[in-house]
Parts: sequence; C-alpha cells; structure tokens
Amino acid sequence: MKQKVSALIVPARISLPVGLEWIERGLDIRQKLVKGNVETINGTGWHVFLNDEARFIPLPLNPRAEVLIREAGLRIEDTVSGDAVFLGHASNGEETCAPEHLLTMAERLFGTR
Repeated sequence: MKQKVSALIVPARISLPVGLEWIERGLDIRQKLVKGNVETINGTGWHVFLNDEARFIPLPLNPRAEVLIREAGLRIEDTVSGDAVFLGHASNGEETCAPEHLLTMAERLFGTR
C-alpha cells in the first residue's frame, strides 16, 4: 500500500468546504482531484496542484485558493481556477503533508481545519 499524505483541498465551489484529506502519493490521484492534467505552483516548503487546462475548459474561479497562495507570499499574475490541492515538500523534493502554517492560514481565512 502506498504511503498517504495529508492534503489541504480547496474546492472552487464556494458551497463546498475547505478541508484536509489523506491521499495516496501518485500523479493519478492528483489528476483525479483536480479533474485533469496537473500543473504545480511552488512555494517555500509547499506546492499546489491545479488543473493545467482550467482556463480553456473553463473551470470556475477559485478565489479561496488564490487568496491562500497570495497570503502565503507568492505573487501570481493569473487567476486560479478549479479545485486546488495543497501539499508540502521536503528539501529533497519528497512530498509531505500540507505544512502547518498553510493549515493555520486556511483556518484563519476560511474558518476550517
């Protein structure tokens, strides 16, 4: 069995809650969660998976994920669309659970944990 990591899932639909989910490692799981091929935005000690065709499909805007990315210190020029999957990464590049500072920020911004 594959090892699991705790991911912060930020759905594009505002009616759906932001939350933590234990997911297996692997590209196929990420593709299922973002409903297509993945692109990655990298922060310091974390990254977020998004659907790489979100603008062309089009998928709904995800203002919560965009705010979280910006509040975590990244300057992004484009809007964020589709469901977002936040994970951590170690210095060796290995995927880890979503970092505590992102979880705390999500709790503060969206009232979730």
